[in-house]
Amino acid sequence: MEIIKTTADLSARLSEAREAGKSIGLVPTMGALHAGHLSLVERARRENDIVVVSVFVNPTQFNNPDDLRTYPRTVDADCRLLSEAGVDYAFVPSVDEIYPEPDTRVFDLGPVAEVMEGAMRPGHFNGVAQIVSKLFAMTNPTRAYFGEKDFQQIAVVRRMAEIENFSIDIVACPICREADGLALSSRNVRLTREGRAIAPSIHHILKESLVLKENGQSPAEVKKSVNERINAVDGLETEYYEIVDALTMQPVSTWDEAVNGAVGCVTVYCGDVRLIDNIKY
Repeated sequence: MEIIKTTADLSARLSEAREAGKSIGLVPTMGALHAGHLSLVERARRENDIVVVSVFVNPTQFNNPDDLRTYPRTVDADCRLLSEAGVDYAFVPSVDEIYPEPDTRVFDLGPVAEVMEGAMRPGHFNGVAQIVSKLFAMTNPTRAYFGEKDFQQIAVVRRMAEIENFSIDIVACPICREADGLALSSRNVRLTREGRAIAPSIHHILKESLVLKENGQSPAEVKKSVNERINAVDGLETEYYEIVDALTMQPVSTWDEAVNGAVGCVTVYCGDVRLIDNIKY
């Protein structure tokens, strides 16, 4: 595996690959890699000739300076994992390399970016669109891989790709979980011992809510139950729980409104660590 730090070197390597008719798989990450990321890499490895993984903590998508400051950075360990996983190129740029000038672009992302994370983290999705559009332009991949834990983000990336006319296959990959159900996240390393013990309750409560739908309860009734049950766990507090259409991200009041399928998306504070998860109904 080659570690690349400049866009010029990345472009040169990938131009050679494209000229040779090779397909390119891109896995954008912010580092602090775990088995969830590696599952994306494994799929990209199966489906492409060349695999590129970016490791870059993107400052423009953080609306909370403390979150940016405390976000785990483990570049050396990340590169070892990527090398073992058979990645061809690890792209590890500096902030100045990605943003030699401030990125002032504002994307018209529409309704998919206005709810849930978009409402709670103003500017977050515009920052996501900025960095992913830059990575797409730099790599021009055949396919790009994203984990479904960040379910709304995938809808935003699809919208950005549509706006920018990127002809790239956006591949959504299933959530990876610990044995006890906790969704893998780079932020999990910040959980206290007590927080780590209660965090799996989030997934268990979401999973149990499937029965409520099967028993004829409405989205509003399911939402009320999930919120109450999560908040009843000492140390957990929901920021939001919404049941939305799987493509439009718009909240639904009846199950029939979710013409693309319904997804329950939740954000929960476990102490001061902000965790997200979702479940398909």
